[in-house]
Amino acid sequence: MKKGRKIGYVRVSTREQNLDLQLDVLKAAGCDEIFTDKGVSGAAIERYGLSQALGSVGEGDTLIAWKLDRLGRYLGFLADLIAEYDREGRGFVALQDGIDTTTSGGKLVFHILPLWQNSSVI
Repeated sequence: MKKGRKIGYVRVSTREQNLDLQLDVLKAAGCDEIFTDKGVSGAAIERYGLSQALGSVGEGDTLIAWKLDRLGRYLGFLADLIAEYDREGRGFVALQDGIDTTTSGGKLVFHILPLWQNSSVI
C-alpha cells in the first residue's frame, strides 16, 4: 500500500466530554486532517464528522482513530468498512487497540478481535 495522508477521526458521546486527549494523540500520530463528532453516540452510523472523515480518505490514505469504538459500535459496520478499505487500498489504525490494517499483523488482529470479545475464556 502506498503511503498517503493520515486522516484522523475523534468522537465523544456527550457534549460534556472533552475531545482534547484524542486530538492530542492523533496530532502526535501525524494526522494531516482531523474530523470530530461531539455529543454523538457511536451507535449512530450517520454522523457528520465521520461522513466527512470517510469522504476524505482516498487510495493510499489511512483513517486513524484513538480507539476502535470511537469509529463505531456495530461490528458489522466496522468489518464492512475495513474490508472495503482493504479492497480499495486504504488503511485503518486504532491506536489504543493495536490495530493497523496497513500491516499484515494488524489485519490479523482486526479479524481475530471479534473472537476475543465473544469468548467465554477471555
